[in-house]
Amino acid sequence: MSKRLIIIGGVAAGMSAAVRARRTNPDLEIVVYEKSGYISYGACGFPYFIKGEIPRIEDLIARTPADMAAQGICAKVHHAVTALDPARKTARVLDRQSGVEFDDHWDRLIIAAGAYVQKPPIPGLGLAGVFTLRTVEDALAIRDWLVGERPRRGVILGASYTGLEMAEALAANGIAVTLVDAAQQVMPNLDGEIAAHVRAGLEAQGVTVYLGQWVRTLLGPALADDIAHRVAARLQAPLDSVALNGDGRLRVREVVTGEGSVPADIVIVGVGGRPNVALAQAAGITIGQTGAIAVDRQQRTNLPDIWAAGAAAETWSLVTGAPTYHPGALTANRQGRVAGANAAGGTVEFGGVAGSSIIKAFDMTISHTGLSERQARALGLDAAGVVIRGVSKAGYMPGGAPIQVKLVYEPGSGRVLGAQIVGTDGVGKRIDVVAAALRAGWTVEELAQVDTAYSPPYGAVWDPLVAAANEASQSRVRRPAPADRQPA
Repeated sequence: MSKRLIIIGGVAAGMSAAVRARRTNPDLEIVVYEKSGYISYGACGFPYFIKGEIPRIEDLIARTPADMAAQGICAKVHHAVTALDPARKTARVLDRQSGVEFDDHWDRLIIAAGAYVQKPPIPGLGLAGVFTLRTVEDALAIRDWLVGERPRRGVILGASYTGLEMAEALAANGIAVTLVDAAQQVMPNLDGEIAAHVRAGLEAQGVTVYLGQWVRTLLGPALADDIAHRVAARLQAPLDSVALNGDGRLRVREVVTGEGSVPADIVIVGVGGRPNVALAQAAGITIGQTGAIAVDRQQRTNLPDIWAAGAAAETWSLVTGAPTYHPGALTANRQGRVAGANAAGGTVEFGGVAGSSIIKAFDMTISHTGLSERQARALGLDAAGVVIRGVSKAGYMPGGAPIQVKLVYEPGSGRVLGAQIVGTDGVGKRIDVVAAALRAGWTVEELAQVDTAYSPPYGAVWDPLVAAANEASQSRVRRPAPADRQPA
């Protein structure tokens, strides 16, 4: 009798696991349960769909349930797994459209439940015009609001990846954008001097940035406006200012912080995701120190025949060797492949992550990999950093743009710990070089010897990344010896 594999979650990790499991074991019975209405979609493309750069949401959907059925994989959308019984190997499943609940049996299980948007405890998040961005349905709802309501003022809660990308998307729709964050800088994975450069770039594009401000509440129309609207509606009189959305909910009008209020016709809650572990935790699966599901390098959990992958699971850092949480798309796909192969009878290991990320915000490209100097020191590492300000092309070439590189390293060993690069051109290729250096365990001296490709339209003879590695190498030479090694 063939074994039955159930996969919880049908996006990046879940579908990669399903496809890899099918290739590993053609006889395996595979069922995927996805609580939303779509599988296998490119969530990273949502801001560009909302911006209008991608015209159809279908362009972001790689596979449908029908596509998976053709590969012998049963993918059920609108189906939420609500409980697990590891002893009986059963999953309680809710058909969200019919309301019917049933139990399904598994021989092997993969949890790829992803992450959820952590909504802060702020009154008013239920107002019409307030959105999170996680699923296809979320992206469609935001796009419909932009087209139907024509908002003029937008507030984004959170100045991290989603926040910066959505700032560009809203601005492209003619919306005045304000970013609000309780942190003291944008993008917490960056060091302060690089984050300040990013903030300046946002403000140069007309984005208002409020940092160090806690949001107290979101407000809809004033009571008088609401009463006036209801009276006018009964009299069938037109109103220039409509206080209610089409479904009868009050619409958002302003965001109140500890230092004042900001008008808003649309609010995006982009405060970051949290691993979706409630189901696993209730079933007795160990949750790691990062808050995600603890797994070994084969993506196994502590319970037999259960694996986890993607944004619900921990991974491990190439820099520290310790568990870390990095819910990127590539990480999810790679972890899913490993989990799928092993659940189908294989023996594959996940190779760890450097923690690389890159985003576009207006004309800026912002990237980082490995550890920031602040993160390294918080982990107890002896860390230093050098910052190089260069240009993306040879100085005499037209069209060259500034590029800023921060290279983080261990002064004693010279080991590369990470980098942050911001610019408008050539950022991606440079951060990928550092990501490769982290996997190889290079020192700054080894990075300085990289034979970078040179042509005036693509960079200077001394590439800014190589210049940063040279500066770090020289800093190590100039560094005073420890006290016990000082000459007599």
